[in-house]
Parts: sequence; C-alpha cells; structure tokens
Amino acid sequence: MIAVIRIKGQVGLKKEIVETFNRLKLRKKYSCIVIEDVTKEQIGMIEKVRNFVAYGEINDETYKELVEKRGGKIKNFFRLHPPRKGIDSKKHFGVAKGVLGNNKEKINDLIRRML
Repeated sequence: MIAVIRIKGQVGLKKEIVETFNRLKLRKKYSCIVIEDVTKEQIGMIEKVRNFVAYGEINDETYKELVEKRGGKIKNFFRLHPPRKGIDSKKHFGVAKGVLGNNKEKINDLIRRML
C-alpha cells in the first residue's frame, strides 16, 4: 500500500498540477490517500506531483491506526492535522533530507505525527 499526503497548498500551481491533484482526490493541504493496488497511471500521477506531496510504503499497523482515528469506515481518503513538532524542512537543495518526495518507510512516522 502507498500513502500519499499533500504538503503544499494550491497558490501559484500550474493548471495541470491542480488537475492531477483533483484526480488523486488531494484537493486540500494535509489530505491523505491510501492506494492498495497501484496502477501505472497512478504511479505516473504521483511522479508528476512528487514535488508537492510526501509518499511512501505504509505498513498495516499505521493503516489500522489511521482508520481508527481519522476514518470511521474502511476508506482510502483521510484529512490529517499538521504534523506535531512541525516539518523540519520541506526540501533540502541537493540533499534528500526534506519531507517532499518518496519517504519510503519514514512515511509511517510522519502519519503518526499527523494523527
């Protein structure tokens, strides 16, 4: 399963990026989707908006916690709070320490901070 969290807002974005966000159902800042069976079209959309979102592999424990606290029913769309202790940096120039882009397993920690 892949979790995608929108980090940046909508001001100043190109029209095609906004359309991609709408297709992914990530219309507002700090909204999150969980994709179970990923298709190549969804991967292409995620790659197109990778400079505005954080994404990565989510484990089953974090998904259950996400559904319990923010979901109610079993679904794949969630509204999250801003992360506790803030975001250190959205993007470091040349160094992969920022929160944007592929976070792999670190996405679980970010989601727990946002519940």
